[in-house]
Amino acid sequence: METSIHAIACNKLLILFATIAITGIICSKGSELINIPDVVLFLIVGIFLGPSVLQIIDISQFQLENQLILTFGSAFILYMGGKEVSLKVLKNVKISVFLLSTLGVVITSFLMAKLIGLNFQISFMTCLLAGSIIASTDPATIVPIFNQVKIDKKVKQTVISESALNDATGAIMTVAVLSIIMGGKFSIQQNIYSLCIMVIVGIMVGLITGLVLLFLVNDSPKGIFKDYTPIISILSVIIAYELSTYLGGSGYMSCFIVGLVTGNKQNFKLWLSQKHYDADCHVAETVGTICRMCIFIILGSQVQLDVLFKYLGPSLVCVLGFIFIVRPICVLACTLVDRKAKWNKNQILFMMWVRETGVIPAALCGIITSMKVPGSEIISSIVFLTILITLILQGSTTKFVARKLHLLDEEVAVDKDSEN
Repeated sequence: METSIHAIACNKLLILFATIAITGIICSKGSELINIPDVVLFLIVGIFLGPSVLQIIDISQFQLENQLILTFGSAFILYMGGKEVSLKVLKNVKISVFLLSTLGVVITSFLMAKLIGLNFQISFMTCLLAGSIIASTDPATIVPIFNQVKIDKKVKQTVISESALNDATGAIMTVAVLSIIMGGKFSIQQNIYSLCIMVIVGIMVGLITGLVLLFLVNDSPKGIFKDYTPIISILSVIIAYELSTYLGGSGYMSCFIVGLVTGNKQNFKLWLSQKHYDADCHVAETVGTICRMCIFIILGSQVQLDVLFKYLGPSLVCVLGFIFIVRPICVLACTLVDRKAKWNKNQILFMMWVRETGVIPAALCGIITSMKVPGSEIISSIVFLTILITLILQGSTTKFVARKLHLLDEEVAVDKDSEN
């Protein structure tokens, strides 16, 4: 009997994956035809296929598999984002990235708490909890969009790096506020210490893992696993995430650092042969595409439309305030002090607009809901409406805004040629 139950569950899971994959392929082709990022269609279609509408996709009975997809998918997409970042470019914007990843999260949390408090009759700490959850950007959303839209490298790598590094700050903020609400002890010193540990351990584990595994596949006699480069790349993500998490670091940050090392291997005097490099790129791109499909279709299927509609008006005001007031203030506060980066007006305006929210805030919101924290319904409404609006509105207009601000790669190149 037990075997039969497991077999039925296995069959349902396989059918679910096949449904998501077929839906994802159709959406990907559709996104090419109408020229918008595929993750936008994944999310919208996921909502219609989920329990709130057509009830075709329901991941609720596969919580372990759902967590696996969200964890590995986000980690792998973050790894791919790290590969897109140039250390040479990042060096010139390191102050802005650091401020956006730390001070920016704190500013966003408190400004959003104030805004939410004006629209909902709930305690300040509940408002701050909601603000902390949506304060960090999401690499699983931003990286795929930037891979499809070729943006000015300095802006692109700043935003990707911000999204990779600020999840630790956002998680610490969320846990700290939650501990106060639930009656636990709160210590500023302890939370700053925890944040430092997460960042330092995350960076060190990512650096060591990336260098060791890259050494094993490099184009030299010592690269004994070079024929298995794509498999080693996938393993590097899993090892970095799990080892960092076990040691108390940020797993997502470690995966980003592994990608950063891999994408800048020439800086470490390590190279791959063209054959193994091409194989690695093809496999990574395929795995990344599968991760995007699964993450965003499943994320869309988990949107609770009844909760959204219940608090739609006040939540909408909060999200619009988040986009047009809070994010601009945050970007200005963190970039104007960085003289070395030499930001121009168009670059700052673009960073104000690009602020998609996705998987990580959704996961934190799920934890809050499962703990039945006071005000969790209101928090869920704000978080998921933020995900929907920022992803659909900002995600689908990224290329349009970049073109208007003359930040598309080809336009930047043309401008430089005309100057010369």
